[in-house]
Amino acid sequence: MPVAIVTGAGKRIGRGLALAMAEDGFDIAVHYRSSEEEAEETVRAVEAMGPKAMAFRADLGVGGDIEAMMANIKTRLGPAQCLINSASLFEYDLAEDWTIQSFDRHMAVNLRAPLHLAQRLIEDLPEDVEGCVINLLDQKLFNLNPDFYTYTLSKLGLKGATEMLAQAAAPKCRVNAVAPGLTLRSGDQSQEQFAQVHAMTPMERGTTIDDIVDAVRYLVRATAVTGAVLPVDCGQRLSAMDRDIMFLDADSPKNARSGNGAKGSGD
Repeated sequence: MPVAIVTGAGKRIGRGLALAMAEDGFDIAVHYRSSEEEAEETVRAVEAMGPKAMAFRADLGVGGDIEAMMANIKTRLGPAQCLINSASLFEYDLAEDWTIQSFDRHMAVNLRAPLHLAQRLIEDLPEDVEGCVINLLDQKLFNLNPDFYTYTLSKLGLKGATEMLAQAAAPKCRVNAVAPGLTLRSGDQSQEQFAQVHAMTPMERGTTIDDIVDAVRYLVRATAVTGAVLPVDCGQRLSAMDRDIMFLDADSPKNARSGNGAKGSGD
């Protein structure tokens, strides 16, 4: 079977993507950073479907971890054909209070790591195999506001890199991206708050994990598509907002200063 790497596959969106790829006939490399137990649950769920799966730990902010993980995947499962960069760091800061540490960490995890992983995947592709890289972005890139300042900058970089890498890697590998809308609760956001803002889209409903899975599956199969960014946001990007949507019913931005549920997870 072909091999797919899914980062952040222990939980939530990453797990949903790993299970979908397994259902579509891929063996799965389940990446995690700290969620070892959840990653092993994903492995068991994949194996119950028939394909092989193994969990691989790496801190995506550490280049040596990425090198070791990719070598380990190649040895234990074989060269990967597909890479889904689902893991993200999503921490709150603003233009007036960001720090060197938060900037560097967001850039390392959200921009450098996906490109490093893609570089290694493309290098190891067999001659007769077309590779596929899919990056998870954010509808926020089409509707900018200053909330989550360094997170947003890192995703803007990945959006540009998606197009550039698609040009550089063709025809050996296709590179695309999905830009989801608000999908999961973040930080201290209550279920009631989340329900209120989740449906604030032209389609009057919010993005689900299944919506993201469907879009990724399409891009994996769409052999004529490369360099594309597919919004999966129920039209959320079409409504201009001065703040991130998760704050529209909140009294203070502190309600989600350390959340990462809406945009994916580095775990």
